Amino acid sequence: MQNLLENLNPEQLKAVMHKNGPLLIVAGAGTGKTMAISQRIAYLMEQGKARPEEILALTFTEKAAGEMEERVDRLLPMGYLDLWISTFHGFGEKILSEHGLDIGLPGGGKLLNEFEQWALMKKNLDKFNLDYYRPMGNPTKFIHALIKHFSRCKDENISPAEYLEYAVELKQNLDSMLSGGKGKKRGNFQTDNKDMAEQETKRINEIANAYHIYNQLLLDNNALDFGDLINYSLKLFRERPAILEKYRTQFKYILVDEFQDTNLAQYELIKLLAAPKNNLVVVGDDDQAIYRFRGASMSNILQFKKDFPDATQIFLKRNYRNRQSILDLSYNFIKLNDPNRLEYELNRDIKGPSVLTKKLEAQNPGAGTIEVIAGTDIGDEINRIIAKIIELKNSDPDGSWNDFAVLVRANEGAREISAALEAASLPYQLVSSRGLYTKDAVMDVIAYLRLLDNYHESPAVYRVINMPIFGFSYQEIVNFNYFARKKAWSLYEVLKSFPGVSAALKAKIDRLLELISAHAKIARYKSASDVIISFINDSGYLKELTEKDGERIREIVGYLNQFLKRAKAFEAGSDDKRVKAFLSELELEIEAGESGSIPFDPDAGPEAIRVMTVHAAKGLEFKYVFLANMVDQRFPTVERKEPIPIPDALVKEKPPAGDIHTEEERRLFYVAVTRARNNIYFTWAPDYGGARKKKPSRFLLEAGLISSPEKEKKKSLAANAPVIGGQDLNVKINNTGKPKTEIKLPGYFSHTQLTAFKNCPYQYYLAHIVRIPTRGKYVFSFGQAMHLTLQRLFELIREKRGLGQGDLFSAKAGVGSEEIISLEEIYDIYDKAWIDDWYESKEEKEKYRQKGREILKEFFLKHKDKWPKIVSLEQGVNFKIGGYRIFGKIDRIDDCGDGSIQIVDYKTGRPKEDEAIGPEEKEQLLIYQLAARQAMEAKVKNLQFYYLDDNSEVNFIGTEKEMAKMEEKILDRVNGIKEAAATGIFPPNPTIMCKFCDFYGICEFRK
Repeated sequence: MQNLLENLNPEQLKAVMHKNGPLLIVAGAGTGKTMAISQRIAYLMEQGKARPEEILALTFTEKAAGEMEERVDRLLPMGYLDLWISTFHGFGEKILSEHGLDIGLPGGGKLLNEFEQWALMKKNLDKFNLDYYRPMGNPTKFIHALIKHFSRCKDENISPAEYLEYAVELKQNLDSMLSGGKGKKRGNFQTDNKDMAEQETKRINEIANAYHIYNQLLLDNNALDFGDLINYSLKLFRERPAILEKYRTQFKYILVDEFQDTNLAQYELIKLLAAPKNNLVVVGDDDQAIYRFRGASMSNILQFKKDFPDATQIFLKRNYRNRQSILDLSYNFIKLNDPNRLEYELNRDIKGPSVLTKKLEAQNPGAGTIEVIAGTDIGDEINRIIAKIIELKNSDPDGSWNDFAVLVRANEGAREISAALEAASLPYQLVSSRGLYTKDAVMDVIAYLRLLDNYHESPAVYRVINMPIFGFSYQEIVNFNYFARKKAWSLYEVLKSFPGVSAALKAKIDRLLELISAHAKIARYKSASDVIISFINDSGYLKELTEKDGERIREIVGYLNQFLKRAKAFEAGSDDKRVKAFLSELELEIEAGESGSIPFDPDAGPEAIRVMTVHAAKGLEFKYVFLANMVDQRFPTVERKEPIPIPDALVKEKPPAGDIHTEEERRLFYVAVTRARNNIYFTWAPDYGGARKKKPSRFLLEAGLISSPEKEKKKSLAANAPVIGGQDLNVKINNTGKPKTEIKLPGYFSHTQLTAFKNCPYQYYLAHIVRIPTRGKYVFSFGQAMHLTLQRLFELIREKRGLGQGDLFSAKAGVGSEEIISLEEIYDIYDKAWIDDWYESKEEKEKYRQKGREILKEFFLKHKDKWPKIVSLEQGVNFKIGGYRIFGKIDRIDDCGDGSIQIVDYKTGRPKEDEAIGPEEKEQLLIYQLAARQAMEAKVKNLQFYYLDDNSEVNFIGTEKEMAKMEEKILDRVNGIKEAAATGIFPPNPTIMCKFCDFYGICEFRK
C-alpha cells in the first residue's frame, strides 16, 4: 500500500483514504484530480473494502473512462474482472440492456445520434400536426430546434407526460381566466391580453404533444436517444425497487468525475443509487463548468452541500501544471463571477478571513509569460502568431511542436489560422470533431459510390478520374471534359466512346471501366461497406496508401475506417443495406447540416501545433498557448437564446441571478488560460473585414491586460507595423528536421495481437497500428452469429432462473438443471442474431443458415436434460504479465460444482481430436487460465474447446511448466512490439502462409 500512496500530497492522500459518507473534492486545474480518483479506486480494492464490480466510477467521455481504467490498472499489481468505469450514457445503456424489459422497453433497441433523430422526425413530420411551429420552407433548422428542446427536457428529467400535464393545466387556467375565475398557480398568465394568452397556450400544447409523439416514435421504432438512457434508468430504479436495491447493494462506492458537467437527471440518478449509505465521491470545479449548452447544470455542484450538509470537503490547491503568474491571472479573473461560485458560497457564512480558498499554488517554479499581441488586421494577427511560434521554437531546440496550441472560441477562426500555418510550412493539426465527409480519402470513396449509383453523374466521375491510382494525365482529363461539353455527353459516355485513343490511354480507360462494371454488379446485392472495401482493395487505393509516410497512412486509414464505421452503423439499422440506400441517407445527413464526426486523440500523430476551440482543449495542457481572436463579440460571444425555451414552471433548478451567459464565457476564458504551462499570448486585431472596426475583448480589460479598448485600438494601429507572410520580423525557422512520430503502444495486449506479431510483425503493423480495413469473411459472420446465439441462449436460461451477471461466483450460480428453454426459443434467438454479411451467394448463405439450425438442434438435444451451470458469459478479464496489461474475453465460464471452474471457448472451424491440439492452438486457453488464476481467484479445473460443427469437445488443463512457458512467450512478444514501436520498424516475415493473409494483395513482401 505504501507504493500506492507515496506520491500523493496531503490533500490527495486525505481524498484517497476517505472512509465513508459523501465527499466533495473541489479540484482546480492541474491539481491531479484524475490521479486522486484512480488511486482511490485502487486503494479501495487493495484494502479489500470492495471488489472491482462493487465500485462504480462515472465520467463524461469514453477517453476519460479509458484513461481512468488504465491508471487503475497500472496501480494494481494483480488482474481483475471488468471494472464499472464508464460514461453516464454507457452506464445507462448497460443497465437498460439487462433490465429494459422490466419497464416495457423492447430488447435490442438502437441508440440514435442527433442526425438519426432528425431523420426520424423528418420522415414522420406529418404526424406532429403542427400549426404554430409549422415550417414555412426547409424544415432542417426547425427540426433541430425541436430535437434540442426535447433533449433539454430530458436533461431536466421532464417526461412527455409531465409536459402534457402542464399544457392541460395551462389550458384550464386560460379557460378559468376567460370565465372570470382563478386558475392554478403554476399555470397563471402574466398578461391580460386574451389573444396572447390563447396563442401561448396553443404553443405550449403543440410542443407538449410533439414531445409525446417524438417519444412514441422512438418506442415504435425500437430506438432510444441519449437522454433516454438516463431517464429510463431513473424510471427503472424508481418503479422497480428490487432492481434498485440490487445495484445499491452491489455498488458500495460511487465516484463521479467532472461533477460540474452533470445535468439534473444524471445527478438524480447518482443520488438514487448512492442512498442510503451515500458513499459518494464527486470531483469537480465549478470554475470549469463550460457545457451549459449541452444541458450541464452548474448548480449541481453548488447544490451538493445542501443535499449532503455533512459531506466532507477537500480542496486540491497544489497545481502541477502552470506557473504562478498564470494561476494568479486566472484566479483574479474568475472571481468576477462571484457570488455565483462555490468558493463564495462556502465562505458566505464564515466570519473573519476566508478559510476555504480556490487560489491555486504552483508547484513549478519560475515566472510565466503573459503577453498581449495586437495586429493591424486578421492576417497580420495570424502572421504575428506564426512569427512568435517560430521565435519560441528556435529558442527551445529541445522543444516539440506538440508544445504549441492556438485556441479559438469558434471553429471559424481555426480555419483561417490553419491555412496560414499551411502556407508557412509549419506542422499543424486542426482539431475538429466534425468534417469527416470533407476529407480527401472519404470524398474519393463517396464519389466512387455515386458513380456506381449513377454512371452519368459527371462530378463524381471527374473526381474518380483525378485519382492518381488510375494514372490519367492532366491533359487527358482536360480533353475528356472538352469532348463532354462539345457533345453534351456525360463524362462516363466520353470514357466509353472517346475517339482516337492511344493504346496506353485505352488500357487506362478499360481498367477503370472494368472496375466500375464489376463493382456495379456487386452493388446490386452487397452492402455498402462491402462495396467500399472492394473498391479500396481492387483499385489499388490501399496499396498506394501503404507507400506513403507511416503517419500519413495512419491518418488517411483512420478516416476510411471512420467512414466504414458510419456505413456499418447505417447497415445495422436498415433493411436495405445497399449503396443506393446508403447514399440516400448520406445526402439526408448532409442536408441536416452534418459533416461526419472525427474522434480526436491528442496522443496520436506526429509532432504538430494544435489548432482547436477552447472547448476541445478542455483536459489538455501545452507549454505555449495562443488565445486568438480576442475581440468583442467573438470572445465573449453574443448570447444565443434557445429557439424553444423550456417553460419556467417545468424547470426544476432555479437559475442563478446575474448574467448567466457572461459568467459561462468567463469560465471558458479561465479554462483557456489554465491550458498554458509556461506562456500565454492573447492576440487580437481591430480589422476582421467588414465596415466596423473591432474592439479588444472586454475580458482583456477585466483581466487587467489592457488599460482601455480605445487606447489599445489606437496603439495597435500606430505602434505595430504589419507583418507580411509571417517572416518579416527577421525570424527564420531553424532546420528542425522532420517532426518526430511516435507509435503509441496499445493500453493492453490481446491474444489476437500477440499472435499476429509472432506470425509477422508487418502484419501486426498493418492490422493493429495502421488498422487497414479488410474484407470480411463469411466464416466469421457465421461464427459471430453462433457465438451471439449461444450467449443470448444462456442469458435467457439465467434470466428464467432469476440469475444475472452480477451473481458471479455466488451460490446461486449453480441452481437448477431442468429443461427451461425450448428449441423454438433457440431458433428465434438464432434468427435475430443471424449476420448475413460476406457470403458469396444466396445459396451459400442459406446453406450456412440451415447448418446453424442443425448445430443448435444437436446442442439442444445434448444439453436439454442438464444445462451447464453458468458462472459468466463473454467475461472480460484483465491481468498482468511483467507489468504489461493483457486483456481477453472468455466465451463461457462454467461452475464445476466443487468450487472450481471450467473455461469454454467455442469453435466453428473443423473439429479436432485431443491429440491433434498443438502448443500454439492451446495458447488462447492457456492465457485465459493465467487470467483466471490472477483475476478471478478461482481454481481452473478444465479448459475446453467446444467444436460446434459436430458438438464435440477437446479438454485439457495447463501444467505449471506450460503456464510458465506461456508467460515467457507473452513477455517476448510484448517486448518485441515495444521495440518495434520505438524504432518504427516492423519487419515482414514472408512464408507460404502469406496467401492466407488479409493484406496479401497490398503487401510488397508477400511470398
